[in-house]
Parts: sequence; C-alpha cells; structure tokens
Amino acid sequence: MNMIQNPVIPGMAPDPSIIRVENNYYIATSTFHWAPGIQIFESKNLANWRLVGQVLKGSAINLQGTNTPAGVWAPHLSYDPKTRRYWLAYSHMLNMAGREFNADSYAMWAEDIQGPWSEPIYMTSIGFDPAIFHDDDNKHYLSILEWESREGYQAPGHIVVAEIDLETGNLMSDWHRVTQGFTTRGAAEAPQLYKHDGYYYLMIAAGGTGYGHGVEIGRSQEIFGPYEPHPSGEPIITSAPQHLFSLGDPDAGQFQMYNPNSMMQKSGHGSLVETQTGEWYVAHLMSRPLPNTTLNPLGRETSLQKMHWTPDGWLEMADGSNLAKMSVPGIQITGRDSDSHLSEDIEDTFENIVYDNHFMTPYRQQDRSWVNTVESPNHLRIYGSESFFSQNKPSIMATRATSFSYIFETVLDFHPNHYSESAGSGLYYDSNNWVYARLYWSESLNSITLGVLQAKLGERIEYVHHKISIRDGHISLKFVYDYGLATVFYKIKESEPWQTLVDKMDVSYLSDEGVNGEPGEIGGFTGLFNFIGAIDAHQHDSFADFSYYRVVNNEEKNNG
Repeated sequence: MNMIQNPVIPGMAPDPSIIRVENNYYIATSTFHWAPGIQIFESKNLANWRLVGQVLKGSAINLQGTNTPAGVWAPHLSYDPKTRRYWLAYSHMLNMAGREFNADSYAMWAEDIQGPWSEPIYMTSIGFDPAIFHDDDNKHYLSILEWESREGYQAPGHIVVAEIDLETGNLMSDWHRVTQGFTTRGAAEAPQLYKHDGYYYLMIAAGGTGYGHGVEIGRSQEIFGPYEPHPSGEPIITSAPQHLFSLGDPDAGQFQMYNPNSMMQKSGHGSLVETQTGEWYVAHLMSRPLPNTTLNPLGRETSLQKMHWTPDGWLEMADGSNLAKMSVPGIQITGRDSDSHLSEDIEDTFENIVYDNHFMTPYRQQDRSWVNTVESPNHLRIYGSESFFSQNKPSIMATRATSFSYIFETVLDFHPNHYSESAGSGLYYDSNNWVYARLYWSESLNSITLGVLQAKLGERIEYVHHKISIRDGHISLKFVYDYGLATVFYKIKESEPWQTLVDKMDVSYLSDEGVNGEPGEIGGFTGLFNFIGAIDAHQHDSFADFSYYRVVNNEEKNNG
C-alpha cells in the first residue's frame, strides 16, 4: 500500500486549500509578509508535491510596512467547471492593532493554474478567510468570518454566507450568519462549503491556530442554514482530542492542549478533496515543535488525512478517530507518479535568467532594479537597501526552512566602502528576528571584515569578538542548523577547510512562539527562512554577487 508521509509540504505552507482538476491536485497556501504572495503546489499522487509558482506579483499586492503576522491570509482555491476557470479568494490583513483585524478580501481568476491571473476583484472587508463555492445551479457563494470587535460579544465572530457576482465582486444577497462554531472550542474561522448527497457541508477551523486547533464540520439542506453540528460535538481532525471549552477566548496559543504523545501538533484549518477513484482526503495545517519545547521554527506545514463518509452522511477520518496522523494510506497510482518523496534540497548556481521559484522576499516584490542574474552572468546580483530591521525594502532573497537539521551554503563577492554597507547570508523570521553573517567595511581594521549581527525580539546584537579580516571581499559562508542551534562557518579560499566563526548559537527563538507577541499568545505564524541579502544605508548603490545557493537537508536525522 502506498503511504503518505506528513507533512507533505514541509516548512511555511499553512492554511492549505486543495482542489483536483482532472488528474492534477493543487494546493494554495498563505504567505503573510512574504512576496510573491500565495504559493501554488501541484501533485499527481497527493504524496509528492512541487512548487509551481506564486500568484501575487508586482503591483498585485503591496506588503510594505506589514507587521508580523499580517499580510496575505488563507487563500482559497476553487475551480468552476462551467467556465473552466480557477478562482482564488484571499484576505489582505492590513491592521491587527487593537484587535480590530482590518482586512480587505479579493478574488482572482485564471484559465491556467500558472496564470496569468486577473486583476484582484474586491469583495468585502467584513472579516477574513473568504472562500468561494460554485453551486451546481450556476450560483456562487462567498463564506467568510465576520470579525467581531464589539465589547461583550462572542469573539471572533460569526461565519457568514452570501451569494456573490464573481465578475464584479458585488453581493447578490444579504449576509446570513450561520454559526459561531460546531463545538465548544470557539474561534470559528476559515469557512469552506461543499455539497455531497443532497447536503451542504460547512467545514471550518476552530480553537485558534495553536495547540487547540481543529477541523469542524456541520451540514444543512439549505446553503444559508441552519447547520447541524457533527454529532460527536468535537473536531473531526485535531492533534489534541481532549475536550476544550474556549468560547470567546482570544488566546490562539492554547498551550495547555499540547499533546506529548504526538509529533504532529496544531492540526486544523482543513480543505476537502475527492480523488479520481472516489476516495476523500482533507489537507490541513500542522506544526512540529522542537523536541521538549513548544517552539515551532518550521512554522505551520501542510499535511493530509484520509477520510470517509459514514452511513448516516458524516465525514470522519478513515480510521474512525479524530487524531491526525503522520502517516496515512495513499492513493494507488502506478508509474512515475507513484513516487512518494520529493527532495526539499535547493541548489541554484544562477546560470539561468530565471532563478529558483522558491525564493521569496519579505515586505517587497522582487524586480530587476535590485535583484537579477543579468548584470553578472552566473551570479545573483543583489543591490543593498535598508536595514533588515526594515519592513519597507530589505534586500533579502530567502527560501523556507523545511527541516530541523540542514546545511546552508553560499559564496559571494562584495566590495563595500562604508561601514553601513554589508552583504552575506543568514536565518530570518521577520524584521525583528534574524541572524546575519556578513561582510562589511571596518574602519578599525581598515579592511573588509566578516562578522555576525543578530536581531532578537527587536534588539540589535553584534558579535564584536567574532571578526575576521577578509581582504579581497570573497567569502564562502555556511550555516549548520541543528534543532534550534546554528553554527556559522567560513572559508576564504575554496581549497581551505571550513573555519568556525560562531559555534552553536541558540536560535530556537526563530519560531512562531519565540518572536515578538503578547504573553500567552502566538507571536507569529510564518516560519524560519534561510536567506542571502545585502544592506546599503549609505548610497543604495553597492551590490553583492552570489555564485550559488545551496540547502541540503539531513533527511535521515529528520526521519529518525
């Protein structure tokens, strides 16, 4: 039997929305303050997924000034067989201060999953997590969380549904409040509608996107309800099956719900798909904390659970439980599509004009004005810009960390002439939390110098006793990340052995729970990235040339 090993998409790939079109499966995931926005993954067998691109590029989204963890939330992918169009709904979270949670929601369409995509069509600002349902009578409906900001009312609000004109984004009916959740976990969000055997099924996320997270479901014979909750009174998928009463509780962390018997935590926010052979799966988010901690450096990842319909018409996990599993039965496919493993290693020698599509940038879009492979063939040239504390225009090219144990290497040439010009590589969570091994001009050493700079909860930390003079501006850098510890290596000549610059730095705080946030709540929900980049707070005219970028994961150790 083919088995699906979770997570099927490791690293930052939360809020998965899954569809099948003919023999192809697609998943869209959130990207928050990272651009290009909205990742799209493709699979033939549900076990082996590859990134085929991102949707929100160029002027389609402006993420400058985005606070963690705002930005692009919970994309919902759907397919209208009548028009043969792919539809993508998403929220752009603009403000979270004062728990106002101001978000604008949009829809886009394309005739091919890889685009081109239409201009964003504005739909509503009532809340967040929109989803589009295409009914078989050619009507279309929008479901979304109506955010509750009034004192004395149950937060976070109601799930609401309205008929919508997809061409204009205009509502064709009033909003109908249909539920505040189907269990006592509360925090109902991410509503998605399905139709099966004469019933409308409403699948929602609940319990907050932390350790009490879960997937809930209800059904109705009318799209506007009333919706009958699942008879168990509990989530149909979760990592924490014990009962939780948290109605109106704003704490998304729910750390008391940590399950010590499971590698998989935080399972929730599900999306349903039917296979070609009539089998059913739910894609959902999950996290894997560092051992003996509640810190999740890889963020929220994507997993799959096999489902079935009970004789009385309810959806449940195929094994009859509601505890999410790390390994589940897969679909039977022969030939090249039967492979169940795809390497997450990355290597780009920048020999092509188009660089690897895994590269993402925080807060700003990528364009040739500051990053390209044209000006210096066989290199990625990055022009320095603002400090990495900036949420405006940092010059960072990064890829998702996908493993607890890996090696990350690069080689660069850089010739600064001012102390505020630098270039190098490092580990990055957001503008307040990163580690940066960089070349810069040292006036005291009167030379190009290698050193380490760190940001921790917004504090700038310089490793003043770890400096090496690098006369010709050429350096090889290597980070060895191992379960929350990072060692920085360097070598000046390729023929030389690696030398240690900083040994076993504790970087476990570069995790969802370790970054800036209110006590008791999750600080973020994105994940750790590896990056190369440059800073120029002098004249914005210096640049670094990177000759390769390589990430090699320690698969054996991670699977142990």
